[in-house]
Amino acid sequence: SVKMNKNNDNIFSRLIMCMNLILMLTFLCSNSLLFYFLFEASLIPTLMLILGWGYQPERLQAGMYMMIYTVAASLPLLFCILWASHKIFCSEMLVSSTLRLHPIFSGNMWQWSLLSVLVFAAFLVKLPMFSVHLWLPKAHVEAPVAGSMILAAILLKLGGYGILRFFQYFNFIPLYSSIILFSVAMWGGMITSVICFRQVDLKSLIAYSSIGHMSLMLAGAFSNSSWGWSGALVLMLSHGFCSSALFALANYTYEKTQTRSLLLNKGMLMFLPSLTMWWFLFCIINMAAPPSINLLGEIMIFPAVIFSSTYCLIPLALMSFLSALYSMYLFTAIHHGGSPKFIKPF
Repeated sequence: SVKMNKNNDNIFSRLIMCMNLILMLTFLCSNSLLFYFLFEASLIPTLMLILGWGYQPERLQAGMYMMIYTVAASLPLLFCILWASHKIFCSEMLVSSTLRLHPIFSGNMWQWSLLSVLVFAAFLVKLPMFSVHLWLPKAHVEAPVAGSMILAAILLKLGGYGILRFFQYFNFIPLYSSIILFSVAMWGGMITSVICFRQVDLKSLIAYSSIGHMSLMLAGAFSNSSWGWSGALVLMLSHGFCSSALFALANYTYEKTQTRSLLLNKGMLMFLPSLTMWWFLFCIINMAAPPSINLLGEIMIFPAVIFSSTYCLIPLALMSFLSALYSMYLFTAIHHGGSPKFIKPF
């Protein structure tokens, strides 16, 4: 068996440290080829964490899903980076002023649109955007708690960071493709919010809520306004804190009850009032209530999205409403109700 759960804490710690180092270098580097290399390298420790320290046999399928989705989507990005580097004889992302003086592509608008989709595909899968999101709930459910926390807090943000970075590097202008992606992000975020209500697994619900939040961030990034970009950054930052905390709390609950099912975890308020307080705080933050940074991000993204397209007002309002609803549902499902007989008082 690949499972190394009980006996290899040393390797586990080294993997986490290696992953953190790769992620730090990814955010710090300014060379597009090095960025791509590190962007892909971050998959290897994640895969090893899922395969080595996951819980169920399905972790093999989860690892395969993650690798196929991300590697297949990021190959076009490599070709685009190599092509752009060949055109301007430079792979530094900070030299964006050069690109504005000498446009690297002077073809038709639809070709330009196709190029932008190829470039963004890798980042959209990493975020993930609705319709290429199937690997994320699987990976989250199978990963150990540390893997889930890093995956939710930092790895997903690589997608958002890459979109904002490459928007400037390739000097993209608003195109048909970005309008389509914008619409898919908005309606997809609304659909994932509805999907959250059908989840019976605690981790799966939190994973789907991540997809909803990242859809809102994507809409802010594609709204093509400074407010949208700032809001996207703020939302990424706040979501990193919030979702990793929710995964940690889900793990604490799992350690006490040995189940992640929402149908079996009931009445935790009777047993663990202190844990209930933390659950309440982070569910409130997850729904973007006033004390949280999530609210600031949403306040900045809302006007940017509405100015970009008034038709998106409906999914935007529904997404905001449903996120509050499933956060309440998450809290009440676990902590209220009669406590099951198999949970012994702690």
